Amino acid sequence: MSGYPPEITERFHGSPEQLEAGLVGEVPQRWQSIVVEEYDPAWAGRFDAARSALVEAVDVVDIEHVGSTAVPGLAAKPVIDIDLTVADSADETSYVPALLRLGYRLVLREPWWHGHRMLVSAEEDVHLHVWPPGAPEPVRHRLFRDRLRTHPEDLELYAQAKRRLARDTVDRPGDYSLAKNDVIDAIFAKIFAAGPG
Repeated sequence: MSGYPPEITERFHGSPEQLEAGLVGEVPQRWQSIVVEEYDPAWAGRFDAARSALVEAVDVVDIEHVGSTAVPGLAAKPVIDIDLTVADSADETSYVPALLRLGYRLVLREPWWHGHRMLVSAEEDVHLHVWPPGAPEPVRHRLFRDRLRTHPEDLELYAQAKRRLARDTVDRPGDYSLAKNDVIDAIFAKIFAAGPG
């Protein structure tokens, strides 16, 4: 027994068809190629700047820097991933207009995935994931981030997989995220086996 409820331990693996169905408007240009760079300490400052603008613009329930750029020492695409929890992600009128004024644009609407919405910054260097309260995915994002921050062997395992998959999917960049599921699931198995700390 992991000590985590099933809604946390049972990951949703979307399909390319679901991603396509959720697309709103044009696919971001940065999605056309995968570039994995060595860790840049400036990524933390980029999150801080984005966070400051977001908390002034919308009614934030929670906001977290997640993804690879949130893990010191981890190679990553130079795109800041942010989990933004709002009172109701389905009520787009309560936050999307303010985010549009900040230069973001809505690119994904995935109500079947815990009410997920995704916006990208004007430069496409911030991925803003919007969730309702209680969505399990932000919890998993934090668990994964924190595991990599505290377990160098898993950080290295993930970094190697990311570099290899970036090379292997160079002609199919849309496959990159789905191709990481095996290594992500292996690391989550360790997280769930250890249980809440």
